[in-house]
Amino acid sequence: MGSIAKTCLRSLLKVANSAMGIVGIMLILYSCWMIRVWQRDSSYVDYSSTGPWFMYTFLGIGVTMGVITCLGHIAADSAHGYCLSCYVVIISFLLLLETAMSADILLNSDWEKDLPEDPTGRFHDFKDFVKSNFDFCKWIGFMIILAQGFSILLAVALRTLGPSYYNYDSDGDYAPERLPLINDKVQPPPYVKDLSDPRSAINYNTWNANK
Repeated sequence: MGSIAKTCLRSLLKVANSAMGIVGIMLILYSCWMIRVWQRDSSYVDYSSTGPWFMYTFLGIGVTMGVITCLGHIAADSAHGYCLSCYVVIISFLLLLETAMSADILLNSDWEKDLPEDPTGRFHDFKDFVKSNFDFCKWIGFMIILAQGFSILLAVALRTLGPSYYNYDSDGDYAPERLPLINDKVQPPPYVKDLSDPRSAINYNTWNANK
């Protein structure tokens, strides 16, 4: 029963974790497309201006989410307590960071002034896209946060079940092989005869008399 529960938790954790991986892949592809278009359309590079931070930020977020997805799959496969704990800590930190950014955007009306200037103009295009498709983007963000929270719950549950079932299963599987070690008796060599046997005693006395 415990192995079935752990198998279900592993599968669910992989599914919830894959949602972040899909988002990470989409961010990487979008950032690569933006960088490609910017390099193609830029006739010169102004080194005095701010670099395309928005593109590289998207690329960094996508790579980070991809790494977290790989860590989540490794933790789900191994069900190791240390891997699951690291995964829970990283996802929790990511959720806190997302909550802080959302609170700053909602409560601070001048949050755009805290960001450096984007020479490519892609930041304004992305902002206009979010405003024009606010409902769609809101549901996407809600699904990502829900997947992250669900991943934390599944990882904690899997860590709670964790290695105890493996120990019980191994004890049941390998107990017969360990019994001979507990009741191991050293057998005497074939050439050592029991002196309590009368025939052995006679032979022993005869051997001494002849000697």
